[in-house]
Amino acid sequence: MAPRIGVVLFPGSNCEFDSLEAVRALGGEGEILWHGDATTNGVDAVIVPGGFAHGDYLRPGAIARFSPVMSAVTEFARSGGPVVGICNGFQVLTEAGLLPGALQKNAGLKFVCTTVELRVDSTNSALTSEANLGDVLRVPINHFEGNYTCSAETLASLQANDQIVLRYVDNPNGSVDDIAGICNEGRNVVGLMPHPERAISDLLGSADGVVLLRSLLASASVSV
Repeated sequence: MAPRIGVVLFPGSNCEFDSLEAVRALGGEGEILWHGDATTNGVDAVIVPGGFAHGDYLRPGAIARFSPVMSAVTEFARSGGPVVGICNGFQVLTEAGLLPGALQKNAGLKFVCTTVELRVDSTNSALTSEANLGDVLRVPINHFEGNYTCSAETLASLQANDQIVLRYVDNPNGSVDDIAGICNEGRNVVGLMPHPERAISDLLGSADGVVLLRSLLASASVSV
């Protein structure tokens, strides 16, 4: 049975269909989870996609975290369900307290839209289990507030607990310790600024996002 992946849709999301198509292209079943419904509808994994949830008013993710669906996503995550937040989704997960730290404006106050190289620095997460340690992946980014920041104590904890799953080879936004993606202590919740759903075919410029999304599908399959 193919794993069912729910993709949360907020007002202002714009990567939900990219995520759905990527999941389906890799053999999963994708379905939309409406922000106003307090349920994950029995899915096996959740993607919180990129975009501008609720217009990024106040700050990215600050309003989205109060959407009814996020109470269900939080419960799902705390029960061990795989949850991945991509770009704006990463911001939502930090605002919701599912991941530590925060995303602030890029260094130099520049919007960045390019392809970057990511190094896999941990394979112990729902998004990197199928990758190899040290793999370098070419994946696009598209953000203004992707500069990851946290306290010195939180950074030390992330480093000690192997929670930094992806780092930029050439830091594009000023993120502390070149962080591109992190996971929670349970390894089932992952946030990253780059867009693996936009890197599933060489026709798109890179297929390096496939190994990350296959990792998510493998994590979801455990509960099928």
